[in-house]
Amino acid sequence: MMPIKRKELPDVGELVVATVREVYDYGAYLNLDEYGGLEAYLPWSEVASRWVRSIHDVVKPGQKIVVKVIRVNRKRKQVDVSLKRVNDNERRRKMMEWKRAQKAEKILEIVAQKLGKTLEQAYEEVGWRLEEAYGELMAAFEEAAIRGEDVLREAGVPEDWVGPLLEEIRRHVEVKRVKIGGTIMARSFAGDGVERIKEVLLSVKEAILESSRDIKVRLYTVGAPRYKLELDAYDYKTLEKALEKGLEVGEAKAKELGVIFSFTREKR
Repeated sequence: MMPIKRKELPDVGELVVATVREVYDYGAYLNLDEYGGLEAYLPWSEVASRWVRSIHDVVKPGQKIVVKVIRVNRKRKQVDVSLKRVNDNERRRKMMEWKRAQKAEKILEIVAQKLGKTLEQAYEEVGWRLEEAYGELMAAFEEAAIRGEDVLREAGVPEDWVGPLLEEIRRHVEVKRVKIGGTIMARSFAGDGVERIKEVLLSVKEAILESSRDIKVRLYTVGAPRYKLELDAYDYKTLEKALEKGLEVGEAKAKELGVIFSFTREKR
């Protein structure tokens, strides 16, 4: 199954997944998987940046490759691509995106079949709306797995799709949580120092929890005056923002109560 693209032809500079169809001494003909098998030409000069004895040593019929679009003749619907202009990071990232798109499309197709609709209808009624809202179909599904039906409704998904789609998303999409943490050092020489330290630590924890409902926090002693702080959520951006807020509040409270306060970050 090939993930459907909304546009008919790729743009110059775009990375595309292709299947090698035929290989000749002067170049190779490919089918662009994301564009309905549209034919593309890979010139011999664009196969490799290093010297190779034969093009057949680099590409073979049936091989799945990532190429970069270098020319598009929209009138004739002709596309030329390059293999040598794609670096390893781009190749890995594009293949991951393509596999995510395949999985997301399969979920959409399953729901469409349950509703008696075609895959094309699914994209028209649901897929394109979610892509416009989240940039990627799987990204929308992951957000729905976390936040529920509101994600779908906010993107304009028709009501008859909401329940069945969310059910299928929760069956097939697992969003991994990520973690960050470190060690808080908190000391007080006051008579009620223990209570002051507790108040500081509580202020840190409360500030973190208030910053996002998706965050989980663990704060425990590893031997006074050292306290372990662990946070986990669905993305690092949320965690970093919450940690910054928690430490800001904790430092202010420590200053107010005369508690010596510092934080050492754990390396990821």
